[in-house]
Amino acid sequence: MLSRWILIHVPSWLVLLGLVVLVAGGAVLVLMYVRHRFPRPKGDEHNEAIKFAFGVVGFVFAFFTGFLVSAMWGRLNAADVQVRTEGSAAVQMARDLTVFDKADSDRIRQSLLEYERAAVAEWPIAASGDSFPEADHALTRLYTAYEEVQPRTDTQKTFLGASFTNLDKISQARTQRVLQARTDTGPPVSLWAVIFLTSGLLIGCAIAYGVEKPAIHYAIVATVGALVAANLFLVVELSHPFIGKISTSPEPLRDAIQFLSSPPA
Repeated sequence: MLSRWILIHVPSWLVLLGLVVLVAGGAVLVLMYVRHRFPRPKGDEHNEAIKFAFGVVGFVFAFFTGFLVSAMWGRLNAADVQVRTEGSAAVQMARDLTVFDKADSDRIRQSLLEYERAAVAEWPIAASGDSFPEADHALTRLYTAYEEVQPRTDTQKTFLGASFTNLDKISQARTQRVLQARTDTGPPVSLWAVIFLTSGLLIGCAIAYGVEKPAIHYAIVATVGALVAANLFLVVELSHPFIGKISTSPEPLRDAIQFLSSPPA
């Protein structure tokens, strides 16, 4: 998808600037051609009709864009919750290692650290739609490390069961994260068609509105074009929850690595 390529290779500020120049600048150029090619309509009937159409189109544009941005923001928050669950479960597992024998604790800590590092390395690869088998292998080794524990006390049995529960949380959160990242293609073509159609209609109404003074008309069209460009920028930036500046971050996984790398108390 083009939106994925843009988020990976183009800085956010350049995307916003490019959209403003393309949309607002293009709208002003179209207005220059229209004002030069066609005479300004006389009377109030034309403006009354355009005013009604502008109100309807503006309402539909605002409602549709707001709904779309809200839905995408919800997907971003859901992805962020998954990553926080993955990181917090790893930190809790590291804290619980104090009840196990030193040999078991050291072995599990090393396996958990290797998995978290593999998960961080996997992040950009999965976001690009590719697989990273080393993360699967590291998770398998982590399960094996826990399965080799032979609890000697009731406390160790309790903490071992809680650790397996947290390990399942990590596995489920990672699976959801990876699947979402690999299968995410952003808004479908039909949705982009609606976005461009409503945006074009809104700018078209601003261009068709009868304004006698050119400076005022250019300012109106440029303002509407900049508004449309800003909304398009939000849609592009929120299209993929694991790519771009406005995206979820692997920081909870890095926090788990930092915690595991610290000397145990």
